[in-house]
Amino acid sequence: MTALRAYLDWLEKREGRRFGDHDALWAWSVEDLDRFWLSIAEYYDVAFSARWSEVRSAEPMPRTRWFPGARLNWAEHALRRGADGDPALLCVSEGGGADPRVLTYAELRRSVAAAAAWLRREGVRPGDRVGAYLPNTEHAVIACLAAAAVGAVWSCCTPDFGADGTIGRLAQLEPTVLVAADGYHWNGREIDRREVVERLRAALPTLRRFVAVPYLGHPVPAGATPWEELLATDAPPEFAPVEFSHPLWVLFTSGTTGLPKGLVHGHGGITLEGLKWAGLYCGLRPGERMFTYTSTGWALWNMQLGALSHGATIVLYEGSPAGVVWEIAERTRADVMMLGAAVITASVPPPRPLRRLRHLLVSGSALPREGYRWVWEHVGADVRIDSTSGGTDVSGAFVGSNDDSPVRPGRIGGRLAGVDCAAWDEDGVPVVDDVGDLVVLQPMPSMPVHLWNDPDFTRYTESYFETWPGVWRHGDWVTFHSDGGVTIHGRSDSTLNRQGVRLGTGDFYDVLEALPEIAETLVIGVEQPDDGYWLGLFVVPAPGHTLDDALKRTIVATLRTRLTARHVPDEIVEAPGVPHTLTGKRLEVPVKKLLRGTPLERAANPASVDDPAVLRWYERFAAERRG
Repeated sequence: MTALRAYLDWLEKREGRRFGDHDALWAWSVEDLDRFWLSIAEYYDVAFSARWSEVRSAEPMPRTRWFPGARLNWAEHALRRGADGDPALLCVSEGGGADPRVLTYAELRRSVAAAAAWLRREGVRPGDRVGAYLPNTEHAVIACLAAAAVGAVWSCCTPDFGADGTIGRLAQLEPTVLVAADGYHWNGREIDRREVVERLRAALPTLRRFVAVPYLGHPVPAGATPWEELLATDAPPEFAPVEFSHPLWVLFTSGTTGLPKGLVHGHGGITLEGLKWAGLYCGLRPGERMFTYTSTGWALWNMQLGALSHGATIVLYEGSPAGVVWEIAERTRADVMMLGAAVITASVPPPRPLRRLRHLLVSGSALPREGYRWVWEHVGADVRIDSTSGGTDVSGAFVGSNDDSPVRPGRIGGRLAGVDCAAWDEDGVPVVDDVGDLVVLQPMPSMPVHLWNDPDFTRYTESYFETWPGVWRHGDWVTFHSDGGVTIHGRSDSTLNRQGVRLGTGDFYDVLEALPEIAETLVIGVEQPDDGYWLGLFVVPAPGHTLDDALKRTIVATLRTRLTARHVPDEIVEAPGVPHTLTGKRLEVPVKKLLRGTPLERAANPASVDDPAVLRWYERFAAERRG
């Protein structure tokens, strides 16, 4: 019996009605949203230390509060099910040998308890921030769980981010503790990040302690606490009971201007979403294994932690995916695998079909039709392919597959239970079998409780609710087909989304426009057919300079070292200027529309542009590029 069917059988007895399939579940879940989420809490026996006054407050999004008055701790739920001797983490590093490092549930519980006790001894209290700069290793999992156990707020940046991108995120949080590694592995090389870590320490004046993880074996710097010290003293497990919406972690996504947005997710919402998604949709049970290819800077890293709440094992891989993802899945005997579509399309076929893999989740973007056939031919004819789409914004998914939906190559299976989503046209009218804006009509527990440094919900409202008050506009173009399937067409705003990792355009401008050779830049990401993604950088050279090969090399090196290698442009083009609105904002979305083939008269109003001639240059460039 599948995990979904087991829940539906239980639900039929609870509700006294028939739930024949997932379609019936979804319809009921959005008709009686409160009772659905209450059923998830009851089915998975969520341990509330104090009872709620109501399931959901009456305020509209984004001020809705779930289970007000209830108290719990996410880390306690993550660690309560696995048997002591079962593996909790299997840790694989690039070039680290054939055998993974194994942490059993007993060892993970002991490490988390010790690290949490160290944090408490150092004065970390509920609401304090613990920042991290760590690769995808056991150190990140232990530190995240320990911070949550204390009630502190966790936020982690991947070490392939440079200093500026990391400082722009963590400095907003004013952390009291920083946990950072000396480097990471990539494509057969050890990438030393000690200089970035020192810049980060200097840019965070609120730090009281710095914990050094000597992952590459470098000496621990002066004034730092070695990682081993956190784990040296045994302590009884202790989980601070916090309010349902108490901040758990901050994930960063970026708008087109300003600092990256800090999305604050709560203990309770992430607990419920993780139980639902990993339980009903991944179908994980004790003894099963989930391998997610991700970095700590991607929401998939946080989502995979939901596997622990079901007593399953997480496979962590640190390194480049080139040529190894299927081998790691086979070597670690993964039952469920999650990775970006771009990783699949760039993969080397495994030497033979995987023996144990039953479920492949694809995120970041939808897997194209050819990708489905490739997986079934090379990975396994019986593997269930599950294209899913959600976001950092909700630390979860809106749409995906389920055990009752047919697998249609190139399509997503359907809406997920508890997610009242639809496609709306520009007038706010629901559309089916046509492209519209992805909207969510009722709140989800895992929506951000607020944005960081946004006490009056101004930025939150502008980001998601400005177009239609009280309705979440996600920023994706989507088609909900009449047969139940879903197609995601890409971002409708200007956020850059390569391989599922989002980056704001402002990050590019901050880094590149500090170069004396550059006057201004415009960066545009455009989704291409068959899961392609073109990232173009338009450069206006400073007076006396030209965009020659030397400057292009400088741009690439600067982005790799100060921002992220994942977002090095596919094409760097010299432009006569950058078009702006009359108030000075760069016209990123209109230029993106031109590059996607939208006529100029529909993409922008030249009368509202500071230099219409420059905009027409982009129109000509887009036409020539499309041929």
